[in-house]
Amino acid sequence: MKKVLVLMGGTSQEREVSLRSGKAVAEALRKIGYLVEEMDFGKEQLAEIKAINPDVVFIALHGRNGEDGTVQGYLDLLDIPYTGSGLASSAICMNKILTKKMLSYEGLPTADFMILHQKTFDAAVVLQQNK
Repeated sequence: MKKVLVLMGGTSQEREVSLRSGKAVAEALRKIGYLVEEMDFGKEQLAEIKAINPDVVFIALHGRNGEDGTVQGYLDLLDIPYTGSGLASSAICMNKILTKKMLSYEGLPTADFMILHQKTFDAAVVLQQNK
């Protein structure tokens, strides 16, 4: 029987969504016969992943440290297979500006965009509030 480790939770602003989706994934995997372990993931759990020695990791993490290539890179180092995109594509796609530039460069259709820096955005918000 394959052992699946479901990583969920994490520290991003999407933690609660990740916990719900991770629980649902774990329950579905159990129903079809997998041996499942669940982990509310934080950086301190990295050594635990190795100790659990899963056959595969289902990444149900969202946002930073879940979708940005961080966990994927660690799992690559441990040679543990996982669901989803690999390190490079995860890291690139978390950077929205880099993603848009790459799509445009490759001639793939993408909506027009502009880069708005945080200082400019904050100043526009202040101006809007003072109207």
